[in-house]
Amino acid sequence: MTDWDAELKKIDRQLESISDSALIPSAPAQKGAAPAPAAQARVVAERESTRTWPALLRLALAAALGIAILFWPYPKTCGVQLYGYLAAVAAVTAGGLWSSVWTWRHRTARAHVLSLLLVIWGLVLGAIEVLPHSGYAKPDAARPAGWTCSAPTVPMITTPAGATPTAPRP
Repeated sequence: MTDWDAELKKIDRQLESISDSALIPSAPAQKGAAPAPAAQARVVAERESTRTWPALLRLALAAALGIAILFWPYPKTCGVQLYGYLAAVAAVTAGGLWSSVWTWRHRTARAHVLSLLLVIWGLVLGAIEVLPHSGYAKPDAARPAGWTCSAPTVPMITTPAGATPTAPRP
């Protein structure tokens, strides 16, 4: 029988004697392909020519929208105004997702973390409004339980039959 421990030790010694660059070729040799140093030079040149400012510009636009949503000028209790606010919050979340994709592609780690925080910010803003309106969280005066606004009720003054209505006294 073969002594596998001795064989594996022999293989380990052979691997230790070879450098990493000789062990792993940088590019597979293909017919008609550029040699490995030229391919590496092309990759390095492509990385250097990639600019990160478009990704950072996307993040800046999404962050500006995320900050501007704090100054929403309309009441957001119900109806069309609530739907408009939720659409703006969805735009904040979509802007965060949009910038997170670009910051991931351009390998800007800090900007990517900020993009993900912007996505979380949009989800939190949406949850603050959606949960009370859907009945999942406790509604309050600023966030009633329904999605639509009820018509204001006017108190009716009823008079007995045949009597003339009079104006209320101050």
